[in-house]
Amino acid sequence: MTPEQTRSLIAICLLAAFADGNQGAAEREHVRKVAESLGREAKVDFIGLYQDVLLGRLGLEAAAVELGEANLRQLAFELAVGVCEADGALDERERGFLARLAEVLGLARPAADAFVRDAEAVSAAPPAGSLAGLPGFDTPAPAAVTNAAAGAPAAGELDRSILNAAILNGALELLPQSMASMAIIPLQLRLVYRIGKAHGYELDSGHIKDFLAAAGVGMTGQYVEQFGRRLIGGLLGKVLGGAGRAVGSQATGSAFSFATTWAIGKVAVQYYAGGRTLDTAALKQSFSGLFEQAKDLQARYAPEIAQRARTLDLKRLTDELRGA
Repeated sequence: MTPEQTRSLIAICLLAAFADGNQGAAEREHVRKVAESLGREAKVDFIGLYQDVLLGRLGLEAAAVELGEANLRQLAFELAVGVCEADGALDERERGFLARLAEVLGLARPAADAFVRDAEAVSAAPPAGSLAGLPGFDTPAPAAVTNAAAGAPAAGELDRSILNAAILNGALELLPQSMASMAIIPLQLRLVYRIGKAHGYELDSGHIKDFLAAAGVGMTGQYVEQFGRRLIGGLLGKVLGGAGRAVGSQATGSAFSFATTWAIGKVAVQYYAGGRTLDTAALKQSFSGLFEQAKDLQARYAPEIAQRARTLDLKRLTDELRGA
């Protein structure tokens, strides 16, 4: 891929991120930092690109002009759908944006609409479901079960669940389908729900997303960063026909998703075990430190992540995740 094509893909991601007009100051700042970081790594002025998008100086037609290949156009659409879905259900502005994007990219409307429906079903997966029964998620060892008589969660069980979720999300980044990446955030929400419930809190999606935002994990920003780092890392050097992803240097995206998920789980344990007393500054500091720890931990579990990816049934996972 050329730098111009990479820039076009990131531009479309940013346009999708702001399509609903509802991004708060914290989320906009997160996306800005992502763009700035990507720009440093790729030696491209992504922060200038971010400003062009935010200020309305760059439209869809101009953003898509470098995407002449059919595979790149399909990829751009799938990335945009993932970004729009990252913070919850699509609103009318996002639907209108995606419909227009499909038209600009010259995609067949029935196929584009079908992809959006599938992505919506995964994004809307209820957080209250089980983790242990999902494909690719190992069941904790019998010795590490919750002590129901004492009414307290077993620390070993939660630790294993957090690690399993991190390994599973790292494995999802090694799969070629865009839908694999779209399953990562719902799995993170389900992990936080399980941790909250283990400590006596019944959480809904809104509360979980507020908690993650307080810790500095913006849903839209995470998705843009996830795909942006994969682009910069060269994963899209060879685009797969129809899959919308590529085979190449996959370590960057996998390590990022592993580390983010592990840090989310660990900071959630601190927060709910401590009676939700940590303030926003403390949550962000804790998450940042845990994320750095997780980078080293990921290298230790890289072989297990790769093995999980080889045996993972994505369709079964997404079907069970959304309760289909």
